Amino acid sequence: MLSAKSLFQEILDNDESFRLFCSIAASGESQGGWENGRIATLVPESELALAPKITRHGADEDKHGRIFDALMRKRGVHPVPVPPDTDYTMLLERNGIGLAHDRLRADRPLTVRDVVTYLAHSRVTEQRASEQMELLRRHFGDHPDVGRAVRMISQDEENHLAYCHEELLRLARAGHGPDIRRILRDCALAEIRIYRDVSLAVMAHMGRILGWSTSKAAVLVAGIHVVYAWERLAGWRRMVSLRMPERRDALGGPATTTPGFV
Repeated sequence: MLSAKSLFQEILDNDESFRLFCSIAASGESQGGWENGRIATLVPESELALAPKITRHGADEDKHGRIFDALMRKRGVHPVPVPPDTDYTMLLERNGIGLAHDRLRADRPLTVRDVVTYLAHSRVTEQRASEQMELLRRHFGDHPDVGRAVRMISQDEENHLAYCHEELLRLARAGHGPDIRRILRDCALAEIRIYRDVSLAVMAHMGRILGWSTSKAAVLVAGIHVVYAWERLAGWRRMVSLRMPERRDALGGPATTTPGFV
């Protein structure tokens, strides 16, 4: 039976598909680490209290990238170049979601509206990351090779999502509610489209590596389109709601270390 668990197990069992999966994940996490590092450096004076949390967010993303690299080393495989059509982070940036990299490379302080844009973008993408890691934790949290990494990254993604909720609610109380609602909606609708396109690309690459039959590939493609249709109709709304998290000040301390990985 074709399921999320059986699909990932197939990817995990093959060296070539495993290293492509880890390479894509490591690249995205490292890119997120760079983005957060630059944002922390450029945060405006009125939001300086946020800088340590943004720094922590970036440090977590860098750590995740190193974890995926370590999983490949443990397996005895090397990273491969990330196919451009699977580069979720860069495709978001090229579609105008979040803060442009040219803006982050400039040594010019951000505005509060830039901070709102960053947090709204993060709230949407961290929703996706948290859901994906929760799925992997549910099925592979006890796996002897990847279980510990999955549990650690999943915990961090939950913290990141909680942080985004809390800070956006703070900014909404400060009068930025209309901007937050608009940016969240725009980000969510763009993200679900890009996620669909990246999912199709990843499945195409995996299918070639694993030799999937035409019928199996067709079922997976259909499933991706069904998910997109649901998200376009109503599922995107889960990415734009805001509620005070149970886990307050989730990024208020230093980044956790990863003994045994890096």
